[in-house]
Amino acid sequence: MIEEIYQEVVAAEARIRAHIRETPVEYSPWLSETGNCKVFLKLECFQKTGSFKYRGALNKYLSLDPDIRNGEMITASSGNHGAAFASLMHEFGGKGTIYLPANASPTKIEMLRQYGVNLEFAGEDCLVSESLALTTAREKNLPFISPYNDPQIIGGQGTIGCELIRRLDNIDSVLVPVGGGGLVSGIAAYLKSKIKDIQITGCQPLASPVMAESIKAGRIIEMESEPTLADGTAGGIEPGAITFDICRQCVDDYILVTENEIRSAIRTVIEQHQILIEGAAALPVASFLKEKNRYNGKTVVLIISGRKISIDKLKELLV
Repeated sequence: MIEEIYQEVVAAEARIRAHIRETPVEYSPWLSETGNCKVFLKLECFQKTGSFKYRGALNKYLSLDPDIRNGEMITASSGNHGAAFASLMHEFGGKGTIYLPANASPTKIEMLRQYGVNLEFAGEDCLVSESLALTTAREKNLPFISPYNDPQIIGGQGTIGCELIRRLDNIDSVLVPVGGGGLVSGIAAYLKSKIKDIQITGCQPLASPVMAESIKAGRIIEMESEPTLADGTAGGIEPGAITFDICRQCVDDYILVTENEIRSAIRTVIEQHQILIEGAAALPVASFLKEKNRYNGKTVVLIISGRKISIDKLKELLV
């Protein structure tokens, strides 16, 4: 599977390059000094639609037969994947329905409505909405554009690794936000194939550490998630998700962070880089600061995955 994902990343790089942004890799003087190392931020918050999700959704969409692309399709998302999907439907003239949890971020819901896609709400957990979307797609014989459980979605996300290789030498560690595992699977499968001894760390909120706990248990587990600022990574993992085995093979360890640590990390990025990021994007920063001593003298990349945060949440953080 790792070789398959590596090859899909290579194919995705050729397929989507003309349509995506090569996002900045920005050196962080403050984080570097704090950890006595070299820290770089991979700013996927500047990708189209505001997150890395555009890469995977685009790769999947462009891999479909042209006749299928012009028809109806279904996805499920708590926000950023939905935004990417909605943007693609608008850009290429497709027809789409997005299933999402009833407690999805109001800011993200409002943004999705602006693209004119159909929205359906189900449950309080992304796993519930994903399950209903997948069932509906099968019943109606329509394409389902998975948020993470698809080699072409994973391959698209993995093109971030291609850009890191082009921009940086001697990368020692990469810290990546983890929800369903599509982002870390693509990046890890590609970079592990290119750089000997590179360390890949998954970053999750203590309020919803489903992948980390599943890896510990040796199987995908069901567990209730608590509310978290990192709502983009919250919720369960689809049964049989291919990301589980990839994470088990390619992700070296996990760091779990508290809500206060996530909050502090968002403030740090705003203060030190004047960049607005969402809770999930702050997970690598929070994780780095929590375990900074382990990165002494190393070159570290933090994947800043997205920028969508509501005004109300931002007000709370800055008080």
